[in-house]
Formats: sequence, structure tokens, C-alpha cells
Amino acid sequence: MSRIIAGAAGGLRLRSVPGQGTRPTTDRVKESLFARLEAWGMLADARVLDLFAGSGALGCEAASRGASAVTLVERHPPAVRVCRANAAVVHGALGRDDVVEVRHGAVGAYLSDPAAGPWDLVLADPPYPLPEAELSASLAPLTGRLRPGGVVVVERSSRSPEPGWPPGLHRFEHRRHGETTTWFAETDVTSSPSTGAPD
Repeated sequence: MSRIIAGAAGGLRLRSVPGQGTRPTTDRVKESLFARLEAWGMLADARVLDLFAGSGALGCEAASRGASAVTLVERHPPAVRVCRANAAVVHGALGRDDVVEVRHGAVGAYLSDPAAGPWDLVLADPPYPLPEAELSASLAPLTGRLRPGGVVVVERSSRSPEPGWPPGLHRFEHRRHGETTTWFAETDVTSSPSTGAPD
């Protein structure tokens, strides 16, 4: 089992998806990622999208740390059930049940809805075997769907290449944690390459 690291639900345990098909983000990677996002002011009152959500641990962490609305998108039924259970854990700690929404379906199908978004933060933790072309296709609909200063974070194997960012997004930073690398991208109009952090 993983846990919520900090915030209103800090220390609470989360359920994991049974089987070997889902690879949970380690606490070490999660702690580093969210410390960086908090330092940038990316979480308070943020609208967050968690793609390829798995257990929903990343989105639940964001909700615990002050995000105002989190959407978990997952297509596999066992993982969807775990997402819903973990959302209930966070809602119990928050004292409300309208922060984390779970959407059962494919990433592409969800993002094909023009009414979805906009978001301040998009977290994408696709399966490591997902081909790079499919990942790029999944990221393409995010162009124009971020709020000003919005950031996209992609978690990949350190042996994988940098994600193919669609036009309108570019990478401004990445961090390697052993076998895992997190890639950070932002919209071209809000880029600040001189500081290495979003506006």
C-alpha cells in the first residue's frame, strides 16, 4: 500500500491496484514531485487532471494538499474501483465529497470532450510499455486546455526518451530518480526558461 504524504489526508494509507499491470509511483518520487509543485504554488485551489490514474495516488495527493478539483481518468475496472476507494479516503479527511471525481474510460475518449478542462496541472503516469507515439497522441489534446501558467508532468521510465510534446507545449525541466524520470512541460505563452519554473 502507498500513502498520502502530506496535507489534510497526510499519513493515510491508500489501496493499491491488485496484480502486476499497474506500477505505483514510489513515495520518494511522489515526495520530490509534490515538494516541487508546492514550491511553485501549483496546488492551492488548483484544477488537476490525473491521466492513466492507476490507484489515483497522484491525484489524491494533490487533493490532500489543497487542489480544489481533481479528476482521475482510468480505463481498467479494477483500478477504477481502487480510485473510488482512495477518493473516499481523501474525502473523509477533507470532510467533503466533491473534490475528487473518478472517470472510467480511456484518456483519449475523455480528452475528446471539448468541454473538459481547463486545468492548472496535468499529471500523466502512463504504463511504461505504452509506445511513445501513443503517449504523444494522448498529450496532443492538452494543447490549449491549460490555464495560464499550467504545467504538465509526465512520469516515465528513465530508459525511455523524452515525451514527444505537441505543438504549444515544451519541456522546461526534468528530474531523474533512479529508474523513474519526471518531465515537466508548460505552454509556450507562459514559459520562463530563464528561471526553470512556471510563472
